[in-house]
This record gives sequence, structure tokens and C-alpha cells, in this order.
Amino acid sequence: MATYKLRYNLTWGVVLFLGYHCWAQEVKGTFTEKYRPQYHFSLPKGWINDPTGMIYYKDWYYLNYGTGKTKDFVHWEFGMPKFQKQEGIGMMSGSAVVDYNNTSGFGTKSNPPIVAIYSELRHSDIMQFQSVAYSLDGGNTFTAYDKNPVIDINNTEFRDPQVFWHEPTKKWIMAVALAEATKVRLYGSTDLKEWTFLSDFGPYGARGGVWECPDLFPLAVNGDPRHIKWVMQVGVQPVNGQYFVGDFDGTSFTIDPAYEKQVAYKKYMPSGIVVFDFENGLSGWEIDGDAFASSPAQGHLENQGAILNKEGNSIINTFHNRDAGTGRALSPEFTISDAFLNFLIGGGNRPGKESINLIINGKTVRSSTGKNTETLTWTGWDVNEFKDKKARIEIVDNFAGDFGHILADHFMLGGSLAENQLEVAPWIDYGPDFYAVRSWSNMKPGDDRRVWIAWMSNWLYAHEVPTTPFKGIQSLPRSLALDYKDGRYTLLQQPVQELTALREKHKQAKGVKAAPGKAVPLPSPSRNNYELQATIEPGGSAKAGFNLCVGKSQKAVVYFDAKTNELVFDRTQSGATGFSTSFPGVYRAPLVAKGKQISLQIFVDACSVEIFANGGATTLSALIFPDAEGTGIEFFSEGGSAVLSSLDLWELRSVWK
Repeated sequence: MATYKLRYNLTWGVVLFLGYHCWAQEVKGTFTEKYRPQYHFSLPKGWINDPTGMIYYKDWYYLNYGTGKTKDFVHWEFGMPKFQKQEGIGMMSGSAVVDYNNTSGFGTKSNPPIVAIYSELRHSDIMQFQSVAYSLDGGNTFTAYDKNPVIDINNTEFRDPQVFWHEPTKKWIMAVALAEATKVRLYGSTDLKEWTFLSDFGPYGARGGVWECPDLFPLAVNGDPRHIKWVMQVGVQPVNGQYFVGDFDGTSFTIDPAYEKQVAYKKYMPSGIVVFDFENGLSGWEIDGDAFASSPAQGHLENQGAILNKEGNSIINTFHNRDAGTGRALSPEFTISDAFLNFLIGGGNRPGKESINLIINGKTVRSSTGKNTETLTWTGWDVNEFKDKKARIEIVDNFAGDFGHILADHFMLGGSLAENQLEVAPWIDYGPDFYAVRSWSNMKPGDDRRVWIAWMSNWLYAHEVPTTPFKGIQSLPRSLALDYKDGRYTLLQQPVQELTALREKHKQAKGVKAAPGKAVPLPSPSRNNYELQATIEPGGSAKAGFNLCVGKSQKAVVYFDAKTNELVFDRTQSGATGFSTSFPGVYRAPLVAKGKQISLQIFVDACSVEIFANGGATTLSALIFPDAEGTGIEFFSEGGSAVLSSLDLWELRSVWK
């Protein structure tokens, strides 16, 4: 039994909610499965992804319109919000508000409505538009507004509205993504039904993937309520989100000049000589089958999701006949004149059926497939052994079905292998599993925190993770602050303080010295559900950090790289990694030692690691799937000695028992 009945397409970056099921009676006897987190939110069974519909209402914080409810951001109960179904229409992610003044007229001031504002998708032409529904019974049932949609701009990439009340202008503000255009559009309304265009923000910062799940909110600078700045955040599919600091006047969001100076943006491009870029057509290519047109595509085709990160105007795109076409394209001969052949690839992940191949003397000597995403990413082959030989590129599409297509662009010969790296941008979190973050639209009276939560997964492998009967978890709720020092703004993220109530079995260590190449065992927990706080003095070492979840042929590695001033997390040996070629990886985040020290707060919860460095100035979040028996912790250094000044370890109690 699935959590939701759904129709899914990765390029939309959402799941379409068509029905909910009540899990309240099913909690007993569950939450003990392999890889099941004990203090992160997950559903007893089935799928969960983007946080949506987040409000505070009558002592409860709602998540996903009340599918999850909590009074303390730690202990959860499950609900069963019901939405009306519409034939041929899918419900996507969005937000909710409590309309206390009944501006919408859906309720009364004595019984203010909960209003859900969400995207919908029409299956026949994949058009996306914004709709509303209201509840008068605390979120148990929602009635669709009879004049939906409230905003329709005839666009297939228009989604994920976040709505809040702006007191200075006495109106509701909607931030919604123009996904393919990499913009956030702002609308205003006095009644949640009639909306007026206000302004657009973007493109700015990272734009190598579609923009989704925006949020806009105020934060006090350095905790001073007299000094307010606004934060705009937006997800960049498929893996991450970025933030901007500026001002909002009720109409437009503008980046603060100081923040604009500190924001770096750089799109990656390997060096080399272009062999094929398709800007001048397919001259000399041999085409078979109906997967290919007679000329390259300019981007996405009809009924296909947005394609981003292409170079130039033209690409190979075999999404013909809605993924029903098959065939192959064979390039003219060229000479391998350098050591590496790099190119952009996207589309389906089906080795041998959807692939880009290197053909020499009639034989396939190299092959790559996509990652089930429409975002083109760099990959490449070491072809030094074939230098000066004649070769051809073969692009194969022999699969008809979901993601039954391949994308290709910009084949280049060069002296180094292309890197599939993050764009340089103001990222919220530098790990692979912190996406679609949203904040609660209102808080309990007297609580002035801004708290948000994210989906801890990644569209590249979300459906392949080895968990059952659940698929998907949420991050720890995090409270936010905005720091300004030496002309730079930094968004600080901290796990909510309520989590300290789960601490038990405290262990400590002090003054532990690690010599190069000799990992030192540390006090370890009895299970991989714990919080670790540490202060490290890297000294003259090149690297210093921890091996976590240490077991037989297993470890998850987190360390400070003094040469690059980076926090690094390596999950290539962290347990089960072979379920997806996109899963194993090493992830890096900028981090500078403060006073010759690094402070780390690390939360491990069966299948997740969340790292908060230097007071939350840098965060890195990732899934892992270790054997439960591997609970060891080690301190290590490389290139010199390092000292673990202090370590505090608490096991964290299960919130489900």
C-alpha cells in the first residue's frame, strides 16, 4: 500500500498528490526496519518528497497539510488530509496559510480557514497552474475553489507557490517558480483568489538546473530586530538550493549590494577542441529509426520537461513521440587527437539501451548512459590509449517508455577529464541530499524563529534507495539566523533546540592526538542514532576528521581539508552504494578554520548524516546506508598530526517509541 497514488515524472521535480492515507493507526510495530531513521520524519509506508503545506494551527505545526503534525519539531503524529480529485489533473507541491482575518471569505473570523495554495498539472498537455483549496475542519478535508485555477499563464514550467502575509502592504504575497526561465515570480492578492503580477527575480546565481520551490522571508541581521533583511531561496534541480540576501518592498526583491559583491557564480566548461556541437546540423551523421529528427533540437520537445545546461542552441534529443521512438545516430569519423573525450549527457539511465558509445574499428570501446534527468551534465572518457586512431560517436535509444530518450551535446577533445561539479553559487547546503527546503509560514505566538525543513534525497536516485516500506525522509528542522560581519552575509542554520531533549548516554573525549596514517578509536555509540559535537585543531595536518559508522569494509568519512579550506564528506565506502551509479560520491563545502580550530556538530540517524560546521555557517547533508553493526568512530589525520580538543557524543532516543 503506497502513501500516495501518484503519477511521476522526474523533470517536474515533484510528485503529484492524488490522495492521502491515514497512518495514525499503523505506527505501532513499525519504524524498526533496516535503515529506518529514529528522529527524522518519515512515513510508515510509501513515498514522501518536497515539504509542502506548512503552517502552525492550534498548537500544532503541520507538514504536508497535516500528513505530519508536531508540537515540538521532534515528536510527530500522522494525519489524513483529503483533497478533491479531478479527472486528468494532478496536484503538485505548494504551501498553506491560516487566513485569520478571513480575507478569502472561505470561512469566518471565528473559524478562519486553512487555505492551501498549490500547483496543478493537466496531464494532456502538462500545463502547470496555481489553484487554491480551503479547510474549515482543521485540515482534515479541503474543498477546491470553484473558480480554480487562480493563476494560469499557459506555461509547462510554473510551479511550487509559497504564500505569506505582508503586513506593511496588507496583502498576500506569492513566490512561485518559472522553472525553465530560472526566475522567481511574485504575485500579490488581498483575498487569495485574485492575483496581480508584481515582479520577477532572476536569473541569478546557479542556473544549471530548473528553479523550484522558492521561499521568501525576513530575518533580523545579527539578531537585531531593527535591522531586517529578506532572504530569497530557490531550489536548483536536481540536487540543491541557493539563497540571496536583499530587500523586499512589497513588490520587488532586490539583492543587497554587499551581498551581490560576495556572490560568486561560475559555470563550468572543460577546456579543449569541439568535435561535435550540432550548431550546424547533423551533416555527415547516419540516422536510423524514429527517435531522431533530421535536425538537432533547440531544447525540449512537446510534452517534455525543461532541458537546462546545454551549450549553444542545438542538442541531440530523442524524446520523439513522447518517448516512443527508438533508433541510433552514428557520427562521421574523427581522429582522437587528445587524451580525453568529454561531452554533455542527459536522459534515461539504461546502460546498453540508452547510451552514448565510442566506436573504434566497429567495436564499442567506451559507453555512458544518462541519470534520469533532463539536466545535461558533463562526463567523459580517458581515450589516451586510442590516440591518433579514427573513431565515431554512436548515440543509441533502444528503449520506449518513461525516460526512454537520451540527450547529448558538445563533444570535446582535451587534456583533462571533465568534472561533474556544482556550479559556484551561494548554496544553502553542500551535500547531495537537502532539496526543496521550505519554511513554516507562521509560528506559535511568541516564537520569532524562522524554521525550515528539506527533503533528504536526490532526484537522481530517490526511487532506487534501498529502504522499505518507506521511500524518502525529511531533514532535521533547522532554525535560521543571518550573520553580517566584515562586509559579508552568511545564513546560519542550526538544528532546532528541541532536539536536545532526546539526548542520553553521554560520552566524552579530550586532547586526543592523531598521528598521520593512524586512526584513533573513539568512544562509540551502541547504534547509529546519535549527535556528535567536536572541536578539532588541524595543526600542520593536511586533513583531519572522523571515520563514522566504521565496520567491516565500511566507513563514512568527514574531514577538514586544510589545503583547500573545505569540509569534505566521502560516502563511497559508507555501506550500500551500488543501487545507483549516481550515489557514491565525495562532496566539498567551503570552510575556514576559526582561531586555528574547526567546530563540528554531526547528526547520524541510521540512513542520514547532517553536518553543521562552525556554528552552522556551513552545512552538508547526505544519505548513507551502512550496516547497523558498524557503529565505530575514529579520529584521523593525514600529512601531519592533529588534535581532537573535545568530543561530546550523545545517543538520541527514538521519537517513535
